[in-house]
Parts: sequence; C-alpha cells; structure tokens
Amino acid sequence: MSKEEIQSLITTNEVEKMMLSIRGKNVLLDRDVAALYGVETRIVNQAVKNNPAKFPQGYIIELDEEESSVLRSKILTLERKEGKGRHSKYNYKVFTEKGLYMLATILKSKQATAATFAIIETFAKVRYLKRELKELHQETDKRKQMSKMQNFGEVLSDIIMPDLETVETESS
Repeated sequence: MSKEEIQSLITTNEVEKMMLSIRGKNVLLDRDVAALYGVETRIVNQAVKNNPAKFPQGYIIELDEEESSVLRSKILTLERKEGKGRHSKYNYKVFTEKGLYMLATILKSKQATAATFAIIETFAKVRYLKRELKELHQETDKRKQMSKMQNFGEVLSDIIMPDLETVETESS
C-alpha cells in the first residue's frame, strides 16, 4: 500500500474535528485516538500502561473530575446519543502530540500508520497557523500583510473544507 493510499484512509480533517485544547495544549481524547487507530480504548490505555517509560509526564494528561465532567457534558450535547455505558465513568485521558508519536511506536497496523500520518499533518498545520497568525499581527507592511492573510486563509480553508475546489477568475 502506497503512502498516498494509506493517507487517504484517514484525513487531517477527521483529526482536526477531534482535536481539543486542554490546559493550553492541543490534544486528542484516548477514545478518539482508539477510533483513529481502529482499536478499542482499552487497547490504547493498556499500551500506555505496559510501556510507562515511553510516556513521561506531559505526554498524556489525565483530566481531573471537573475537566472530565465539562467534557462529558460537551460530548453529550454534540452527540445527542443515549445509551448505557456510552461515556466513561472514569476521568478522560488525553494525548499530547508527543504522546501520540510515542503511541505510534507501539500500535502498528495499516490503519495506525494512516492515523499517524493524519495526526502529524494536522498538528503541523495547527502549528503553522499559529505562527502565521502571530506574524500576521506583527506585520506592518500592508502588502505583506495581505499576502500573509491570503496564505493563512488558504491553509485554514484546507483544514476546514479540504474538498472545496477554488476556481480562478480573471478580473477586468
């Protein structure tokens, strides 16, 4: 299977929809990571438990009761799905970018590889957008500012609506 075929299995758009900002870091919930990797959440958490040396402090964040409660509330609102056992009674664990890279060294399959590519690309785009936004605010030259704004918009559009095709028009 080629890199392009693997990457097409999971898109950066899917990863972007799952990304959360917690304690100032971009993270993914353990259950979302499991879904991306095509395994049960318990498999992800077991991999972490069996490889503690690969996950030093800051690679995985265990949310406190309040954070988990707020997140459960948001998830229920977004999903509107009922069902016993649907939401964990335990506090959520979230993976930082570094934690996701380490998890990729443990879970190996075609889907895990595809998920890792999508995760890497998504985090890279988010970092790029942060840098561009900071530079945009610092730029004083109007021409350069417009160019940066257009570039920022293109990257943001690529993340939000990757299938949207632009049509060039000629202005008179």
